[in-house]
Amino acid sequence: MSTDEPGYEDGDLEADLGDLADDEVTEEALRVLGYVPEDFAYAEDEPLGRKALPVVAVVGRPNVGKSTLVNRVIGRREAVVQDLPGVTRDRVTYETYWGGRDFLIVDTGGWEQRTTGMASDVAAQAERAMREADVVVLVVDATVGVTDTDEAVVRVLRRGGKPVVLAANKVDDERGEADAAALWALGLGEPHPVSATHGRGSGDLLDAVARLLPEEGSGRAVPLGPRRVALLGRPNVGKSSLLNQLAGESRVVVDSVAGTTVDPVDELVELDGRGWLFVDTAGIRKRVKEASGAEFYASLRTRTALDKAEVAVVLLEANETLAEQDLRILTMVVEAGRALVLAFNKWDLVDEERRRYLEREIEQDLTFVRWAPRVNVSARTGWHTHRLVPALETALAGWETRVPTGVLNQFVKDLVAAHPHPVRGGKQPKILFATQAAVRPPTFVLFTSGFLEAGYRRFVERRLREEYGFDGSPLRLNLRVRTRKGRADRR
Repeated sequence: MSTDEPGYEDGDLEADLGDLADDEVTEEALRVLGYVPEDFAYAEDEPLGRKALPVVAVVGRPNVGKSTLVNRVIGRREAVVQDLPGVTRDRVTYETYWGGRDFLIVDTGGWEQRTTGMASDVAAQAERAMREADVVVLVVDATVGVTDTDEAVVRVLRRGGKPVVLAANKVDDERGEADAAALWALGLGEPHPVSATHGRGSGDLLDAVARLLPEEGSGRAVPLGPRRVALLGRPNVGKSSLLNQLAGESRVVVDSVAGTTVDPVDELVELDGRGWLFVDTAGIRKRVKEASGAEFYASLRTRTALDKAEVAVVLLEANETLAEQDLRILTMVVEAGRALVLAFNKWDLVDEERRRYLEREIEQDLTFVRWAPRVNVSARTGWHTHRLVPALETALAGWETRVPTGVLNQFVKDLVAAHPHPVRGGKQPKILFATQAAVRPPTFVLFTSGFLEAGYRRFVERRLREEYGFDGSPLRLNLRVRTRKGRADRR
């Protein structure tokens, strides 16, 4: 709870508000008087729906620079890149713009023939991206030339019948253009020499792509107000399995190997007649500063996905003891100010004895998020996953709850009268006025005659929850302590 708001001078608050009736004490009036900080604002309304955007799939064998090219196109280092094959595994979609056209670009895992295990799942995701795209960009390493795998990819593309643009990557200077010319042998038309790392030739490549884009693409249009949900948790806790279960299809690669998901993967799912945008994130196994390589960038993108989300579903393994990392992830969600749902996964593996121990762990270790709705599910079998939507709706409702200023101040007046702050050093601080300055999450500003101790602030928060709910949402209490004229604030 932040307490770094500027103070106000003795008597100013009462004088400024003295002529206002209770129903006239509004957020706007408080802003005019300068009491509500300017950075407290309500979230903007969600954008309305629009027509479906064209989809461009970037495909090719492993380690030819697909993710690097995608980062070049979208203008930011979003897709995880490392000088190792197989870092990208799922179909990851980004929205971008070129030549007056908005479109979706899909980064895919490396396609290989005659694969097994996880590599086979990655190849299947890449093939699906080819089928669903409006335009395909085939990336080939010009320094290596045409390989058997490249030729196999071309055969798959020809069966699909989609327009294909050939990108001859790793052409860093004019001397490399001769290598690019050799790719005419693939029979896909003119190779476009590019350097995804340095950006050379990327504009000409995008011009060629833009000329092939249809007016309305195969990408699904964003419906009115889809709620954004981030799936978080430790590696191998079942986030990808839950997303596949909710989507009703194999949307992301699932494997028993921890860390299968690297890039955040978003999927628009309709549940109970409403659109939900679920984002599957990489499992967080360490603090960001302790991670390295692809794991470091995956952790950063997970945090970015949380910042963009409205509500987080934190998956916990019900059949295992709560770990320190679980608590760290929950703390991250609370500090980010997002609505929260606890999903205890793998419930089909929990016996009666484990349930008793789990209840003790929840009571001891999760008291700081006891306000979060809890669901017990099995992502593998789909057991009780239908309970997730009501829990999400409850959390979002709490996250967006607003208490009118008049009602809030009557509550505070009664609270202070019944349970005043303890006297400290011969002084007894009081709450003189309160206002809810923001929602998402609910943020309150308390104008006080002195500094409120942490224990009393927790008491106020607990009573706010008892009175108004706020289920599934963190609360923020900000203090603005009165300073007497001519004296420094002694907080």
